Amino acid sequence: MAKAIAAVVGALQHGGSLSAATDYDVSLMLAFQKGNELAFQELVERNHTRVIGLVYRFIGDSADAEDLAQEVFLRIYRARLTYKPTAKFSTWMFRITANVSLNALRSRASRRDDVSIDQMADVHEGPRAIPDPESRMPDEHMHQEELRTKVREAIHTLPEKQQIAVVLNKYEGMSYADIARTIGCSTMAVKSLLARARDNLKDRLLLYLRTGRGRQRIA
Repeated sequence: MAKAIAAVVGALQHGGSLSAATDYDVSLMLAFQKGNELAFQELVERNHTRVIGLVYRFIGDSADAEDLAQEVFLRIYRARLTYKPTAKFSTWMFRITANVSLNALRSRASRRDDVSIDQMADVHEGPRAIPDPESRMPDEHMHQEELRTKVREAIHTLPEKQQIAVVLNKYEGMSYADIARTIGCSTMAVKSLLARARDNLKDRLLLYLRTGRGRQRIA
């Protein structure tokens, strides 16, 4: 399992990249800005599933993810007159999504004092992440599932900017430059955030590996 942990943490060292297909979304947003309501409808249809998935990465609740995705698109609708295509549409959309998601987490935390780690641990990684039950022995399957759960728990204990950087890099495959535009910082700052996140995750996961416990919250 130590090798598996190393692989997970090591994967954060490489910035991903997305295609420029979102340029079409920019054109849709600009058309909507000029009054084309059908363009907004298509924009929602193209991005709805992706936004729900990203919100779910942050909050770990499928019902809330649906509602918060609607909030994301409502904010996009309201911002149509001030929108400027200075970056990929997805970069702007993900910034709104992260803000909506983290605001929801803060509100939830203020009501409960803290967010339940058990609730956060329910985040899944999509169909590609579901293991083939016939490809592993039961013990190995259990260990892999347990590891994925511990990784998700650890990510959700990171400081906000580290968490955003990790989620966008690991799950959305975004480049350092696109993450920087989403967060509103420099590319070097993103590299620093991911480096600190790797260290925090490594410490927490190694603690789990050695003791079976990893529930101390990272400061």
